[in-house]
Amino acid sequence: MKYLVLIPDGMADLKCEGLGNRTPMEAANKSLMDALAKKSVVGTVSNVPDGMVPESDTANMAILSFDPKIYSKGRSPLEAVSMGIEMQPDETAYRCNVVTLSDEGEDYDDKIILDHSADEITTPEADELIRALEEKLGNEYRKFYTGVSYRHCLIWKNGDDRYPFMRPHDILGRRIGEYLPKAENGGEEFYKLMRESYDILNHHPVNEARRARGLKPANSAWLWSPGKKPQMPNFEAKWGLKGAVISAVDLIKGIGICAGMRSIDVEGATGNVHTNYTGKANAAIDAFREGYEYVYIHVEAPDECGHRAELENKVKSIELIDQKILAPVYEYLKEAGEPFRIMILPDHPTPICIRTHSIDPVPFMIYDSERVESGVETFCEESASAKNNYHPDGFELMKLLVK
Repeated sequence: MKYLVLIPDGMADLKCEGLGNRTPMEAANKSLMDALAKKSVVGTVSNVPDGMVPESDTANMAILSFDPKIYSKGRSPLEAVSMGIEMQPDETAYRCNVVTLSDEGEDYDDKIILDHSADEITTPEADELIRALEEKLGNEYRKFYTGVSYRHCLIWKNGDDRYPFMRPHDILGRRIGEYLPKAENGGEEFYKLMRESYDILNHHPVNEARRARGLKPANSAWLWSPGKKPQMPNFEAKWGLKGAVISAVDLIKGIGICAGMRSIDVEGATGNVHTNYTGKANAAIDAFREGYEYVYIHVEAPDECGHRAELENKVKSIELIDQKILAPVYEYLKEAGEPFRIMILPDHPTPICIRTHSIDPVPFMIYDSERVESGVETFCEESASAKNNYHPDGFELMKLLVK
C-alpha cells in the first residue's frame, strides 16, 4: 500500500463576497479533488488542540500523528533542524522574519507593520540583510542564520524560550508599539535588537534597490516562536512506513527530519503561488519509485495568499495544486498497479478576511483505490461538515488513513 498525503496549507476559509458568497475551495476548479471526494471518506478534523496557537508546526505535527501537546516546542527549532543548525541544550531558536514597517512615525514604536514577508523577498536579497544583522548584532551568545525568503533564524545562548512574542502576520496594518517585547516582562533585549535592526536594514542597499523597483523594503527583524532543541519519535518505527516530506518551508522539513523521514528539496519551490508545482509532483513520483511508501507533500501557497489577502491567487493556487500535483501523482499511483490511499486536508484555515490562521476544524478526505465510499459532490468546508464525521484530535487521523 502506498500513501500520499497532500497538505494545501491554509486552504480552508470562510465564504467571501468577492466569490459570490463562496469559499476559495468552493470557487476553485479542482476537478480531480472533487471527483475523488465523491468516493472518499470525508469529514472534519481539529489539528490544533484547544488552548494552543493555530500555527503550521502544531497542525502539521498532528497530521503526522504526533500529539502537539507533547512534542510542540515552537516552530523555530524545527526550522533550525532543517537548516542544518546543531542546537545545544542551552540554546534557544527564534524565528526571525524580515518584515516591512511603514516610513511614517518618528519613533520605532509608532510604525505600522505593512507586510510580514516584505513582498516575499528573495532568498539572495534576504541573505545580504541577515549577514548585515549578524555583522552588527551577532556575538558569542547569538547568531543569525539565513533561511528561505523572509523566514530566518536566530540562535541565542541561554535565551528565554517562553517569551510571549506576537506573531507578525496577526497584526498587519497595525501600529507595532503595543505588540513589541516589553521590558516589564523580560523583553528588553528582544526589543532593543528589533529596534536596532531597523536602523541597520532600513537604508541598506538591498532595500534601496527594492524601493527603486517598486517593492517593499525588508526594513526590520521581527522575533517570535522561540523554542529549545526538539525531540520526536521516529515515524517509520511508529508506523512501519518509509516516509518522505516535500516542502519549500523549513518548518515542515524540520518536522520530517526530526521524525526520521527524508526531506526532499525541489528546485524552484518558493512557498508562494509561483512555486514549482510540477517539480513537487515529480519529486513525489520519484520517491514512490525509490521505495518510499508514505509521501507528505506540503504546499504553502494558499496560506501565503490568505495572509496577503489575495483572493484570486488563493483560488488559483488550489486549482494548480489539483492540476499540477494531485493529477500526475494520482495517475502514477493508478498505473503502478499497487493499492494506494490519498489523504487531502489543509493544516488550518487562513481566512482572507482576517489574514491570519484560525483554530476552526478543517475538511479532510481519504480516498482508497480499493474501496468506494459515500463522499461528497464538492470537497469544501460546508460539505465536509455536513457529513457529521468530526475528529477532535488531528494526531489520531493517521490511524484512519492506515487502518
